[in-house]
Amino acid sequence: MYKKITFLALITIFVSCKKTDSDDPDQNEKDKIKTARWLQGKWENKSDDGTLTETWKKANDSTYNGHSFFLKGKDTIHYETIVLQQIGEQLSYNANVRGQNDDKPVAFLLIETKENQLVFENPTHDYPQKISYTQVSKDSLVAEISGIQSGKPSSEKYIMLRLK
Repeated sequence: MYKKITFLALITIFVSCKKTDSDDPDQNEKDKIKTARWLQGKWENKSDDGTLTETWKKANDSTYNGHSFFLKGKDTIHYETIVLQQIGEQLSYNANVRGQNDDKPVAFLLIETKENQLVFENPTHDYPQKISYTQVSKDSLVAEISGIQSGKPSSEKYIMLRLK
């Protein structure tokens, strides 16, 4: 009887300690946020106007945190924090630009996704109304903001290279 109890206890311990697929942090990641995995890392665009740097990190199974800043010399011209978050089946890009919108985030909702592209839109925002990221290769992407500015169509593209 003692041998049977010991054997059952060992089996119980073994089964409870066994690693399952749900122990894999990527296994629990939400479906929509998975489409943005390639965005993670540090990206940079250097031009005569200055250097744009954007960094993305996975916070949890439904959220990526990003920050972006534009330096001209030693001056920070632009700084924003971004939360890319899946709530239910909706993926939202929430940008908080220092000194704008009373320092409150502006939400852009995912309207189009492909294996290598994410397109977010907020038609009620002053500018931009659309933000897109297109993965060109493992180490490069194009970030684009566009919309109507001062009554005219406007867009800006940034070719970003992966730093790490």
